Amino acid sequence: MKRRIILSLLLTALLASLAPAKTWQIDVPHSSVNFSVRHMVISKATGRFGKFSSSIEFDVDKMQTGSVELTVQMESIDTNDEDRDNHLRSEDFFETAKYPTMTFTSTAVGELKDGTFTLTGDLTIKDVTRSVTFDCDFHGVLEKGPRGISRAGFSAITIINRQDYNITWSRTLDAGGLMLGNDVEISIEIEAVLPKEKTEEKTEEKTKDESEGKE
Repeated sequence: MKRRIILSLLLTALLASLAPAKTWQIDVPHSSVNFSVRHMVISKATGRFGKFSSSIEFDVDKMQTGSVELTVQMESIDTNDEDRDNHLRSEDFFETAKYPTMTFTSTAVGELKDGTFTLTGDLTIKDVTRSVTFDCDFHGVLEKGPRGISRAGFSAITIINRQDYNITWSRTLDAGGLMLGNDVEISIEIEAVLPKEKTEEKTEEKTKDESEGKE
């Protein structure tokens, strides 16, 4: 009897570990993809991308089994200057007509410790793919928020060298140094939502109909 109980507990634990992670969707209005780069040595220029999509799979208790896919529409670049944005879309920089998206696909998730973890994956810009690692903060999960939808919050940051992605344009200043630095900081703020199961939605609709006397 004791052996059966132990085997049952082991089987339950194994099945739980094999259960698929929950698939979350990014809430774009409450998320952002940003960047900054040194400008004329003395300051930083900043910008953002307005259009992006992401699929995130994770379970708080099994963070390392999770995965992330992010796609950014490069035409949506916004540095608060139309002329500069058009220059960034040109062949001098991102060549958005030829390479319309920037993508990130995770390959490894580090252990969650004190609300922080690492996220490693393949970042593709133009025709170059390189492995990068984001330092991430996990801000927790709001269970059953407004409309009964669960939400989770993350922050992620990494630094890349734009030369690695064949983005080489710059000018040398008369006083020395480059007009545009090589190191680019990418920072991402994510608010993800967990779509409600369709069976749950149907149950809620039935309950509502019953309360309103509908058949």
